[in-house]
Amino acid sequence: MAQIANLCGDNLHIYSGNDDQSIPICSLGGLGVISVLSNIRPKFTHDMIWNFLNGNFEDAKNMQLNSIPLINDLFSEVNPIPVKAALNKMRFEFGIPRLPLVEKN
Repeated sequence: MAQIANLCGDNLHIYSGNDDQSIPICSLGGLGVISVLSNIRPKFTHDMIWNFLNGNFEDAKNMQLNSIPLINDLFSEVNPIPVKAALNKMRFEFGIPRLPLVEKN
């Protein structure tokens, strides 16, 4: 990613597609995220990226590191299985995934 960012400069807009790499990608010139985490914690995800883009690097770093356990849970199975399970636990009633996906154990 660093090599691509270096070679392309401002000619390529980079977004993180992996929640565990949001702040590292932003540090290489990334502009934001396409996020699974944001389905569960939208304001948190927004604030983490906003902090980084506005120079609050320590806050952004701490938010990224503190979110790792939840991110790991959200990626424990193929998306959207863990997201639906989490949203159901939050009482949003998203139901079970459609086949061929199955409910999270």
